[in-house]
Amino acid sequence: MARSTPVKKALRSLTWLLVIIAAITALNGAATILHTTTKTTNGWWNNASFVPQLALDLQGGTQITLQAQLQNGETVSSDQLNQAVSIIRQRVNANGVSEAEINTQGSNNIVVSIPGKPDEATLNRIEAAARLTFRPVLYTETVASSSVGKSASPTPYQPNPTLDANPTAKPTNASDISWISPQLADLYTNYNCAAPDDVSAAPDDKPLVTCSTPENGQVTKFILGPVEVQGSTISNATSGLATNQQGNSTGQWAVNINFNGTGTTQFKDVTSRLVSLQAPRNQFAIVLDGSVITAPSTNSAITDGSAQITGSFTSTTAKTLADQLKFGALPINFAVQSNEVISATLGTTQLLSGLIAGLIGLILVIIYSVIQYRALAFVTVLSLGISGVITYLVIDFLSWHDGYRLSLAGVAGLIVAIGITADSFIVYFERIRDELRDGRILESAVEAGWKRAIRTILASDSVNFLAAITLFILAVGNVKGFALTLLITTLIDVVVVTLFTHPMLRLIAQTRYFGGGHRFSGLDPVALGAVYRGRAQFREPVVTARKKRAGGKEAEIRQTIAERKALANKGAGATAPDDNDAHDTDAQKPTGSGKDS
Repeated sequence: MARSTPVKKALRSLTWLLVIIAAITALNGAATILHTTTKTTNGWWNNASFVPQLALDLQGGTQITLQAQLQNGETVSSDQLNQAVSIIRQRVNANGVSEAEINTQGSNNIVVSIPGKPDEATLNRIEAAARLTFRPVLYTETVASSSVGKSASPTPYQPNPTLDANPTAKPTNASDISWISPQLADLYTNYNCAAPDDVSAAPDDKPLVTCSTPENGQVTKFILGPVEVQGSTISNATSGLATNQQGNSTGQWAVNINFNGTGTTQFKDVTSRLVSLQAPRNQFAIVLDGSVITAPSTNSAITDGSAQITGSFTSTTAKTLADQLKFGALPINFAVQSNEVISATLGTTQLLSGLIAGLIGLILVIIYSVIQYRALAFVTVLSLGISGVITYLVIDFLSWHDGYRLSLAGVAGLIVAIGITADSFIVYFERIRDELRDGRILESAVEAGWKRAIRTILASDSVNFLAAITLFILAVGNVKGFALTLLITTLIDVVVVTLFTHPMLRLIAQTRYFGGGHRFSGLDPVALGAVYRGRAQFREPVVTARKKRAGGKEAEIRQTIAERKALANKGAGATAPDDNDAHDTDAQKPTGSGKDS
């Protein structure tokens, strides 16, 4: 026997739901296996597990105290400290919602509390003083990192036309080779990258001798011109695959930089000059806290404030550089004063209490569903179960992939989601029952009720979605975690009610138990006080002995205003024409037989 169209649609929806669940499960499983069996630390599967990571209030973690580095007579303003807190918070949350706590302590310190044991990249983002500047390259050479720092004695003199040339005039721009004085050339020649002198504090209007961080066994030593662009002029920095002029991906990782108005003008002037120079003077060094993190060549003048840096990047190194550029400019320098392990601020007892509260709420929802909807409650239970499985898988994915950590506030968001999900079921079930009261059979009632219910469900979830988005954008700390779980569960509610609840109702409408209106099905038309409409008239509900024993009141309660007027007119000897029969000339009187006249 061929399946009907509603059954085919229901099976197709359930198949898509199974595909979604299987895909997320497979992704989490594959990442967990890779994390367990491989020893690499830069894979996309880092920290993967089938158990979501917990936040500071439930697990404990690491507390780092940063102390402002001040010269004699200098002070730190509250605005500077608050700005530093904001930047450090962005650094810590660069990979997601980590539920970290960043606060000021006294007049000079910032305390950073991070859940669990942070990785090296996170610690580097926090501990870096990170004053970011852009300087043109005047001279550079690469040396093996294994040979750096072995001897503190001056290196033998090697003739070098660039370093030996004495300046004959004052420099005209930051790329002018006249900046290299004999003293600067001597400093460069004897500069030890493993134990550098204190030259990273060179004024912005003076040249700088420094080195890059070791990479592939090599270190690059630089003479850089004065600062031409400040890191504070960067409005955004992202990483991604580079594209060519046709918009096709080159397969090469790149870092994209966007400057504000001031930075756009400055970068335009600098790149317009650098593009005409020979290597290495066409390079632009990005200096982070005195060290060169990259020195890309200038291929063209950048006039729109959007630059792209390409090179031997991986996805990890490209993202790290983007984070450094985006969150790199602290108003003052800090040094790590202490780094210690701290215990959970709340602990597993509160987590257990939260889970118990959620379980109690779930049980109450199930009890209400059984009382109100009888056997139909099993759809509620299954829907809540499916919603819970998808939510857990998504939270787990975000935990290892994006650094999300589940806090007690996040658990509260999951508990609230039970009510949101149950509300969607109630709206749908009541629409179906309304259609049954109007005389439709169950299959027709399911389709008509869905069309009415989905609009209400989407409107309700849209309000929750907007509230969650607003909280996530404006809030910090635990409130952001609550907003994220509320956002996730709201989206999952739409998925579950669309791909599971509605298809399940379509399928059970084909069964004799529900389609026949069994008294314990929750969809019994007689128990619902169904009023069947004939042509140009209303029919009275059939009052059975069972309904009389139940008090016979539900039909009267469930009647619409039009039906009550019709019955009132009948009692007065009048007829009650239907809207669809407005052109009939003769009103038909109710026959009371339950059949159309």
